[in-house]
Order: sequence, then structure tokens, then C-alpha cells
Amino acid sequence: MNKPVLELASIKKSFSKGSSNKIEVLKGIDLQLFPGEIVALVAPSGAGKSTLLQIAGLLDKPLSGKIFIDGQEIQNKSDNQLTMIRRREIGFVYQFHHLLPEFSSRENIDLPQLANGLPSKDAQRRSNELLDLVNLANRSNHRPAELSGGEQQRIAICRALANKPKIILADEPTGNLDQNTTLSVFESLLKIVKKTNLAALIATHNLDLARRMDRVVELIDGKIS
Repeated sequence: MNKPVLELASIKKSFSKGSSNKIEVLKGIDLQLFPGEIVALVAPSGAGKSTLLQIAGLLDKPLSGKIFIDGQEIQNKSDNQLTMIRRREIGFVYQFHHLLPEFSSRENIDLPQLANGLPSKDAQRRSNELLDLVNLANRSNHRPAELSGGEQQRIAICRALANKPKIILADEPTGNLDQNTTLSVFESLLKIVKKTNLAALIATHNLDLARRMDRVVELIDGKIS
């Protein structure tokens, strides 16, 4: 049986509101993600799914609990160590694509690879492979303003995959797209997950989309069901 690539164990998180009020957002989250599966995270607005994604992506620290990547406990590592793990192992896709407008599609995908020390020729080769995977090879030299919303989001997915992570975390990646474009972007993401054996956790309000994923987990009152 496959071992989980990401495991959250008894994760708790709270925020202070004023001098005496404490808001418990996550109340003991247990969640495992396995290679090759795409999991929907469904929750009402304000339930804490973005907080959960930030903790899973090592952008925030839990109040208590443990985080494992490939079986290695990592939440107590230094900030520099966490940055390196995040850069190697995790890719992020957001509701807004955040592409750099002055760079072409391929250059936007090149950049995280160059920042990770990959030679330019190797970065370009990897970017071209990803563009071909999402059927955008013919748009490699186009800047974001010359692309449709769905094309921009597929480029953002490619950028998240540039450094060959094992985990993809996405926060409402199709929230700004119409229905047809949503399906196109989702199919691209699903194709990549299955082809590369990634583990993906996708926060979404779209229940129809959630039902097309391998598994649906719901965040209710700070716990996973």
C-alpha cells in the first residue's frame, strides 16, 4: 500500500481576537494525502480551509500537532529548512494566477526553476514539457495579458509544478472562471496529477467539481469529516 506523502496529525490552530477572546479555527485535524490522488477540501467560507492549506504548505505553523512529509516530521525545523522543503516538495495554485505581466508564459514557469539553481537551458526544457502537457505549447511566448483566464490559470499550474514537487495545494483555483473554463482547467490538473503521481489537495466551493475528485473531505467546526 502507498504511504502518505503528506500527513497532518492532530493539527490545532487558534487566533486571538482582542485581549481575551480566542477563536479556535482548527480543532485537531487528521488528514493524509497519497501519491496519485486528488482530494477535494470543502468548507463554508470562514471555516478555516485557507488556514489549513497554509499549515499544510508550511507557510504557517500550527499551535500543536505534527506534520509529516514522506514520513519525516518537519514542523519543528528551522525557517530556512522549511523554506527549502517547501521549495522542493510543494507547489501552490491560488484563485488569482499572480503571473508576472512583463514575462512570457514560459518565462513565468522558468523563474522558480532558476531561483532553485537550475541552469537556464534545463529550466526552458522543463517549462516546454509542462506547456505541452496542458496544451499551451503554442502560447509559450505570450504574456499574461494576451491569454484567456483559463490559459493564465493553466500557466499558474505549470509554474506550481516547475520544480517537480510531490504535493500540490490549491485554494479555489477555478473560483474566477466560468463553467466551461473551470472544467478545462480541472481536467489539466487531473491529467498532471495522474501522469506525475502527485498528491493534490484542492479547496473548492464547487461541489460538482469536488465529486469528480478521488476523495472529498469536509471541514466542519474545525474538524475533518
